[in-house]
Amino acid sequence: MSTPRADEDTPASSARPDARSGNTFVGDVWVNFKRWNRKAVRNPFVLVVSLVQPIIFLVLFTEVFGNVAGSAVNRGIPGISYETYLVPAIAIQVALAAAITSGVGLVNDIENGMFEKVLVTPMNRTAVFVGKTAAEVFRIAVQIAIILGLGILLGAEIVTGVVGALGIIAIGVLFSLWFVAFSNALAILTRDQESTIIGANLLQFPLLFLSSAFLPLTALPDWIQTFARINPVTYGVDAARSLMIDRDVMTVIDVSWFGGTLDGVVPGVAVLLGLDLLLGGIAVYLLSRASSSDVK
Repeated sequence: MSTPRADEDTPASSARPDARSGNTFVGDVWVNFKRWNRKAVRNPFVLVVSLVQPIIFLVLFTEVFGNVAGSAVNRGIPGISYETYLVPAIAIQVALAAAITSGVGLVNDIENGMFEKVLVTPMNRTAVFVGKTAAEVFRIAVQIAIILGLGILLGAEIVTGVVGALGIIAIGVLFSLWFVAFSNALAILTRDQESTIIGANLLQFPLLFLSSAFLPLTALPDWIQTFARINPVTYGVDAARSLMIDRDVMTVIDVSWFGGTLDGVVPGVAVLLGLDLLLGGIAVYLLSRASSSDVK
């Protein structure tokens, strides 16, 4: 087999083996981190699309449904505006929408032969996935920060200040990891862009609307409340919202170990971390078992 030609999209590890810090795990992660960020810069349309939809939701829900939904919110959590209530949900929606594009990017690599080139290099398969995920997580963090800034302009208040804002970004990133892994697993299994997009989008809106994202659970039908208790969006939104308003608003797990805000943050973080480890392990397993013959 001939050595793959080195070009601007070929990982530096395959073109210049001596430039990868001795083929270390960290070196492989860094190579993939840079490559996926370069791809994003060259095709900003995907980033813009994944950010525009949540912005539309933020503006429309606050301007169109703010008065009606605000009264329901104040019955569940007195003393906060609907803008403040909604911003954590939109932050989680950003993480969800951006994570969908992760699998699409992998399918593009498969279709143009780039993924096959990566498979025949000596790079660590786990490092390939970690580097790709790190690049996507970086972009998701920036997008959530934009949403928080826009929310403040619309009248939302982050009671916990800068520390709380950073915490909300961290929760959004933690939430995104399980769906990044899911969309990448779909890409490896289907090796088809349309199937990956349909499969990921099929879950996006049910997960958002069958949760505490837009209204308190007490204002929703019993069957939605039941689904929300096993819905990862509920845990991510409630944890972020607790930081937003500096109050325990976790609706599905009653914890009183810490007192105050952390009682709403820690259970959500614990659930999301477990989900990340589970689906991340599945994605890495599928990637490690992939061979060049699988993606031709």
